[in-house]
Amino acid sequence: MRKNPINQLCDIVRETSFAIHYYHRNGHMEKIYENALVHRLRKQGLDVKQQYPLTVHDEDGTVLGEFFADLFIDGQLIVELKAARSVAEEHIAQLLGYLRSGRIETGLLINFGSSRLHVKKYLMSDPTA
Repeated sequence: MRKNPINQLCDIVRETSFAIHYYHRNGHMEKIYENALVHRLRKQGLDVKQQYPLTVHDEDGTVLGEFFADLFIDGQLIVELKAARSVAEEHIAQLLGYLRSGRIETGLLINFGSSRLHVKKYLMSDPTA
């Protein structure tokens, strides 16, 4: 049985994050982990965009502004990175908002800030489908 490509991509990001956390541990600023993850994923041949702009539209199509996803990988996965003591509800809400606005189905929330790495996958299904 073959794995879904998005699940394989999530596994690669998760495993790479664990390797980074094992080497660098917690205690760095978020940007250090972001740069490390971008570097290691690109070495593996993935298309990784940093601080990727996504436009937010109102229901009538009016542009309300844009936000910047920490990472956008292979045109299908948003990764939101944190370096906090723990994951807060607003971190989850932020990622879900990015998924909804960007019309992206899959996102990962990764927190490098505690002694134990936190990686969680979130899915946003299209409510009109």
